[in-house]
Amino acid sequence: MKNTSSADHVFQLTAPRKSAGRKSVCFAARLSGLYRSANSGRTWENAFASLNLVEPLAALSVACAPNYEHDPSVFAGLNGGILFSVDGGATWSPSRVPTPPPAVSTLVCSPNFAEDGITFAATLEDGVLYSSDRGRRWVSWNFGLLDLNTFCLAVSPNFASDETLFVGTQSGIFRSTNGGRAWREVTLPIGFEVVLSLAISPDFAHDATLFAGTENHGLLQSTDGGQTWNRLGKSRFKNPVNAIVLAPDYSKYPALLVLHGGSFLFSADNGKTWVPWRKDTLIRKDATAILAPPGFDERVPTLVGLEDGTITVV
Repeated sequence: MKNTSSADHVFQLTAPRKSAGRKSVCFAARLSGLYRSANSGRTWENAFASLNLVEPLAALSVACAPNYEHDPSVFAGLNGGILFSVDGGATWSPSRVPTPPPAVSTLVCSPNFAEDGITFAATLEDGVLYSSDRGRRWVSWNFGLLDLNTFCLAVSPNFASDETLFVGTQSGIFRSTNGGRAWREVTLPIGFEVVLSLAISPDFAHDATLFAGTENHGLLQSTDGGQTWNRLGKSRFKNPVNAIVLAPDYSKYPALLVLHGGSFLFSADNGKTWVPWRKDTLIRKDATAILAPPGFDERVPTLVGLEDGTITVV
């Protein structure tokens, strides 16, 4: 892929959940714009091409509708707003957001998006935004959210019934059990800490498991819905945990992959032991984002975004 900037950066990689085969659609949010691939990351095209921009428009985050095959909705978070597309990124429209326009660090669709049309956005200074009309209009959703510097979101797979979601902030984690209408701070064993990444178990309704990656205190795990937390691999984690990926069948195969600083660590036993992941193919390259296939199947491409803006298939 040709970079449009010599000092590029990959912020996020994403793909529709049901599009995880050898020729799946995926998106990359980069400093030089938003890019789309129709073949699992082997080749890329500028998804913002229809905007006819004079200067590159940085995309900080990106999300797809869970039922993308039937509803190719895509959302792009910018440093100053949100764009939405209903045709897989071929054309774009600006969303109506609160003023001043926010810097959008993360976008997450409700698992029940086909029915409820709900999307959440984490912003760098303006807390959480909420949309119930498929991303057209957004409102601040911050009652009880004492820290408006938000970096990551995790929505329960059973959101339609439990209305539970979590947000990671500059000072810790906040939880909502009423769809984001009100938030309560979660007590962490490490005190106030920057939370950079969150991952929720696909079987959260039964195992109540959640992971949090921090800036200075490694990886945390909760098995009671965020009430109490344990640190995993204390001796292993010395750098910020920037991303966490769980196996889709996590309840049967408790595997997880974390982006630790600029490299990856993998555990097949729920965080008890860790080994370097793909170190031979990513040597001397700092990773910034990952898109892993179901089950970490080596036969299916895994995409890694690098600090220089390139995207590698490993």
